[in-house]
Amino acid sequence: MLTLIYLLITIVFIVLSTAKYKVHPFLTLLIASLGMGVLSGLDVNFVVKTVSEGFGNTLKSIGIIIACGSIIGTFLEKTGAAKSIANKVLQVVGNKNSALAMNLTGSIVSIPVFCDSGFVILSTLNNAINKKTGISLSVLGTSLAAGLYATHVFVPPTPGPLAAASIIGADVGLVLIFGLLIAIPVSIVGWLWASYYCSRFSINQKIDNDNLNIETKSDTNLTMSVLPIIIPIVLITLKSIINHPAIELENLFINNIISFCGHPIIAILFGVFIAMFSATNFSLEQHFDWVSSALKSAGGIILITGAGGAFGNVLRATSLGDTISQSLLGFEVGLLLPFIIAAFLKTAQGSSTVSIITTSAMVLPLLDSLGLSSEMGKVLTVLSIGAGAMTVSHLNDSYFWIVSQFSNMNTKTALHCHTASTLLQGLTSIVLIKIISLFLLV
Repeated sequence: MLTLIYLLITIVFIVLSTAKYKVHPFLTLLIASLGMGVLSGLDVNFVVKTVSEGFGNTLKSIGIIIACGSIIGTFLEKTGAAKSIANKVLQVVGNKNSALAMNLTGSIVSIPVFCDSGFVILSTLNNAINKKTGISLSVLGTSLAAGLYATHVFVPPTPGPLAAASIIGADVGLVLIFGLLIAIPVSIVGWLWASYYCSRFSINQKIDNDNLNIETKSDTNLTMSVLPIIIPIVLITLKSIINHPAIELENLFINNIISFCGHPIIAILFGVFIAMFSATNFSLEQHFDWVSSALKSAGGIILITGAGGAFGNVLRATSLGDTISQSLLGFEVGLLLPFIIAAFLKTAQGSSTVSIITTSAMVLPLLDSLGLSSEMGKVLTVLSIGAGAMTVSHLNDSYFWIVSQFSNMNTKTALHCHTASTLLQGLTSIVLIKIISLFLLV
């Protein structure tokens, strides 16, 4: 049981370091990895080797993908493509359904763009819609935040679920497919909460720019706006479909082409090239600056992800799996354990990505004892971790403050609207995941 006690000490260390003392998660996870190895009685040289291997093995599979996803997101922001998507969705659903339009837009934009960046990008539209329709910013802000949050924790190539899939060993394509299936209803739950509860808070925002137009004047750029997001998803999904045992393609050439193009690295590169091509009216110097900016933003996430992989590798080298397996005998914990751990870490230290990566590393040695070692079990484990990592966003989460400040909500109102929305979304997620597991988990 000493190994389990050491793990609990390590968790407390991670939470206190990141939440209270504001130590960067990369350093925290790295120190936690080394400390856990030494406390568990592993040879010091072996601990260092294990940390290095875990770091490298994690990044070799997803480092490029995270960097490319950040580039796509930056180009969508700088070229105005994200706003173009929002404008079109708003045209389709109408002004009366503006909150739904922003919710759906957020769900699309947050696949390659971090949810906090996406909210900042689209907040101008929220303000314009508020001025034109009178719909409260508490409704629009909560609805947009819910849409962004849903795909942020469930759908690759967002770094969190991508890193979890890599650490757990789940098929990225399956995580993407089932992540979308979960994210859509979970996003709608946030919109319903915003529409039927948050409307009691009347919040308005004055806009100085009276010339701001929220209508799309031309569809010329709309296709190019969505292609950098859609094409990688389609390619990765096709690869997962043809790799299914029930699918057999007789044409080997087509099979190889789909397998190559559907590899996450190749698929995301297609998205990068399309995003660059759609920005041909901008100078090459601007392209260079945008790529540089994107890579700087991605650097921190890549390092945190690698450190999470190192932590997981150390945990695998200890007797933790056997210890907890014995403790769980007779208890049908299953998918609830990843959810509970992720929710605890998220609530305690604020970052969904750190929560996802840390929980993935902790859960990996326990897959067999939890009955989640099958291909589908791994996919559902990643989704369960994502569900926990959105439960809940509150005062220690930077996203909470972005939503509240850009929606002109005071802290109390933001807790009633945004925080309560993330609680409902998280609980809805785990319920849906459990229902899916009844049919697909064997």
